[in-house]
Amino acid sequence: MAFIFYMSSMSEPPLPANVSDKLAHTLGYSLLGALILRAVAGRSGRRLRWWQIVVAILLATLYGVSDEYHQSFVPGRDSDIHDVYADAIGGAIGAGVWFACGIIWPRFTDV
Repeated sequence: MAFIFYMSSMSEPPLPANVSDKLAHTLGYSLLGALILRAVAGRSGRRLRWWQIVVAILLATLYGVSDEYHQSFVPGRDSDIHDVYADAIGGAIGAGVWFACGIIWPRFTDV
């Protein structure tokens, strides 16, 4: 979260060539969604529950909303609802990948 906050504090964040703003949001929030799901699930040793996935996606999306609000105060930046959509999609992808890894390699989510 700190990295996302830091990047959104910049007037012109450095993005690699040919990487769109929406792709950067999706990739960043994919990682965030996976990390939040890992934190919500804990080290239970059980299979992930559906509500844990929903909570992870919801928290990633809510952080995306707060990030867009934060960006509205940064000179040269503005809020965009499409960025929030990209954040939500990214959070869902990250949580979904973590969930899938837990099914494919059950000990993966036990780390």
